[in-house]
Amino acid sequence: MTTSTSTTSATTSFTSGSINVSGLGNGTDFNSLIDGLITAESATKKSMESWKAQWQLKVEGFQYLNKKLLALKTTLGSMDTVNEFLTKSVSSTSDNVSAKATSDAIEGSHTIIVGQLAQNDILTTASGVSALTSVVTTSTTNLSFSYAGQTYTISNIGAGSTLTNLVNYINNNAGTKDKVRATTIYDGTTYHLQLYGMDQGAGNKVVLSNTGALVFGSSSFQNTQKAQSSMVKVDGYPVGSANWISRNSNTVDDVIPGISLTLKQANSNATIQIGVTTDAKAIKESIKTFIDAVNEVRSALQALTKVSNSSGTATGSLLTGNYGVQLIGTQLKDVVTDMGVGFNAFNSSTGEGDYYSALSQLGISTDADQSSSTYGKLILDETQLDAALTKDSGGVAKLFSADYAGESESQDFSYLSRINGKTKAGSYNVKVITSATGISSATINGLPAGIDGWKVTGLTGDAAGLVVQVDNHTANSTFSGTVDIKLGKTGQMVEKLSELTNSTTGPLAILEDNYGEIMDSIDAKITREDQRLTNLKNTLKAKYARLDKLLSTLTSTQNQLTSTITQLSK
Repeated sequence: MTTSTSTTSATTSFTSGSINVSGLGNGTDFNSLIDGLITAESATKKSMESWKAQWQLKVEGFQYLNKKLLALKTTLGSMDTVNEFLTKSVSSTSDNVSAKATSDAIEGSHTIIVGQLAQNDILTTASGVSALTSVVTTSTTNLSFSYAGQTYTISNIGAGSTLTNLVNYINNNAGTKDKVRATTIYDGTTYHLQLYGMDQGAGNKVVLSNTGALVFGSSSFQNTQKAQSSMVKVDGYPVGSANWISRNSNTVDDVIPGISLTLKQANSNATIQIGVTTDAKAIKESIKTFIDAVNEVRSALQALTKVSNSSGTATGSLLTGNYGVQLIGTQLKDVVTDMGVGFNAFNSSTGEGDYYSALSQLGISTDADQSSSTYGKLILDETQLDAALTKDSGGVAKLFSADYAGESESQDFSYLSRINGKTKAGSYNVKVITSATGISSATINGLPAGIDGWKVTGLTGDAAGLVVQVDNHTANSTFSGTVDIKLGKTGQMVEKLSELTNSTTGPLAILEDNYGEIMDSIDAKITREDQRLTNLKNTLKAKYARLDKLLSTLTSTQNQLTSTITQLSK
């Protein structure tokens, strides 16, 4: 009797470092079973990953808000001084004179007469050479001259130097290149050397004393343009046809406060009218830019924190309820709504204080209508703003852009100076007691102040570095009053934004760091969970591999028995 044995080959394998249980001998797909078990066991990991993603979205929200804040800071930084904000326009009745005005210019008109333009000194050789490559000295030599009364020597001009070499040598001389320059002028047949002073004004003459071995002798140089100063009369001053205001430039910026004149043509018989006005339209546009920029940030805050109500269910946004974000919104609103730092409410009875000390007086408010598309944003009453600009455009500009402007409300002492970056904006109560020998004691905001002659200096706190000049020297007296250092709304907002966006101490930076630590902790938990799942999968593979081997053995035995029984029954 012949016995044949039929077996099913098992494919379970045990190899170093790995276990593979696919294609098992009994036909069971243990890999799918293991994957299913691992998927079920991965619920905790997926929950952690989802949790981390939520924190990451919050961090991205902080970064988005920070960019908006920095953009607002940049916009307002371009208008945080009175000179940037208070635009003055200047008109001229002649093209012979143009003018520009700063915020210091007083509205009104001025008469200008230009008697003479300023010009620099130019010396040109009467003789010349036929080409730029012509040799102008056969031996090493020097060139000596005086300029503005000071003597200079350009030494060691090389033998065999051409006209071009000479020009370059003069212009590259470290000691004189900002005093005198050289060039050439070509008349059609001959190249002439030209020396000209770099500065305008009658005192800036070029006088040659020694040309050495150059083919151009000192006598060859002709004064083809004489150094002279500009001459003007302003508002009829100075009186007399021979008397003029002179400057060493055609730009005259120190005669009329806040106005820079550019002289273009002289005519002593022509009177030119210069008019200075405040450009209310430009100021209004700056205010609208301020409002739009602030509203951009308010829109971002609303989007990040709004609560939606659908079917009676309230749903928060990404950063709803976040304390740090709420803090930012509140502090920015406070800057807009509070009275200006260092400003005081106007007292109509005494005439003291600032006529405009809060933005609400200019028609700027927050829209409180929840049904409005501009709810929560700044809105502008243009009629009220126009009236304010008409009444006191300077006061409007000061409220927006005063840049630590110091003022004293007392006739007994005046604001003198402060330390930039140390003295804070605000209002300070000053008290000074004098004796027969001078100041006997002084306080600022109730704290002892330093005394130096008739000067009083803040020593501590926000007043540190504030210097007040006592003008009333009456002995045995007590003087008290207030000194204000005014900071406009744009400057106040810029300082607040610098604080909020500080990369180390700002609330957003701190929140981002804290959330980063939370995500790092979650990452560590995910790493441990990954290791647990890896270990579990290896354990399951080993377990089912042993089971598969057993099943394979049993299946083989079953097949052998079945075959034997079949043979016996024949």
